[in-house]
Amino acid sequence: MLGAATGDIIGSCFEFDNYKDTDFELFSPTSDYTDDTICTAAVAEWVLGGCEQDLAIIMQTWCRRYPNPCGAYGARFNQWIWSNDPQPYKSWGNGSAMRVSAIGWAFDSLDETLDKAEQSAAITHNHPEGIKGALATAAAIFLARQGENKDYIRQEIESEFGYDLSQTCEQIRPEYRFYESCQGTVPQAIIAFLDSHSFEHAIRLAISLGGDSDTIAAITGSIAEAYYGGIPAAIRKNVLHILPHEISDILLKITQ
Repeated sequence: MLGAATGDIIGSCFEFDNYKDTDFELFSPTSDYTDDTICTAAVAEWVLGGCEQDLAIIMQTWCRRYPNPCGAYGARFNQWIWSNDPQPYKSWGNGSAMRVSAIGWAFDSLDETLDKAEQSAAITHNHPEGIKGALATAAAIFLARQGENKDYIRQEIESEFGYDLSQTCEQIRPEYRFYESCQGTVPQAIIAFLDSHSFEHAIRLAISLGGDSDTIAAITGSIAEAYYGGIPAAIRKNVLHILPHEISDILLKITQ
C-alpha cells in the first residue's frame, strides 16, 4: 500500500511550483515524503490495531515524531498535533482524503469501509465536506480493489457523494488553481485516475493539473494502485529508498 506515499513523494516538488504537463522527471534530489505520508502511516497503524485504539493519539504520536516534514503541517492541524486535548475543528480540508487509503484496502465490505473512513476523518475534519472527501476516496479504493470498471466507479462516486466527474483532465487543467479543500481536490484527483491508462500515467495526470500537487497525487495514487494492481518496480524502488523504514514497513503490512 504505497500508492498514496508514491503520489505524495513525486508531487512534493510541484506543490508550490506547479507544472501543467505530464512530461517531467518522476524523481529529483528534492523529492521527499510530506505530512500526507506521515498521516497515512498513522491511519495504517490504527487499522492494523483493529481500529480499537484512539486514532487522535496515534496521529499525534506520528506527527510529533516527524515534526518538520517536507511542506510542513497546516497551521490549524499543527496546533491540533500539539494540543493536550485534541478536538475536531470542522475542517473541510483535503487532509481527511489524503490519509484514508489504508481503510480502502483493509475491509471486506463497502459499509465497513465507509464507517471507518468517517471515523478517521472525524478526529479533525468533522465538517460534512471533510467527511465526504474521505468517504469518496476510500470508496473508490475499495471499488477498485474489487475489480469494478471505471464507468462503474465513476457512477457510484457521483451518485453517492455528489461529485461531478464529467470533466476530463484536459478540461480541468487550464483554469485549475491551488485549493486545499476536499471539494476542490478530491473530484479532480479521482478524474486523474479515471483518465489514466496506467499507474504512472495517473500520477503524471494528477500532477499536471497543478494546485496542491502532492495531495492530489497522493489521492490519485491510492486509487490507481488498487485499480492497476500495484506500482511499477522502478517507481516502487525509488519510493522505498526515500521512505523511513518504519513508515514503509507499516504501509506494506496493510496489503500483506
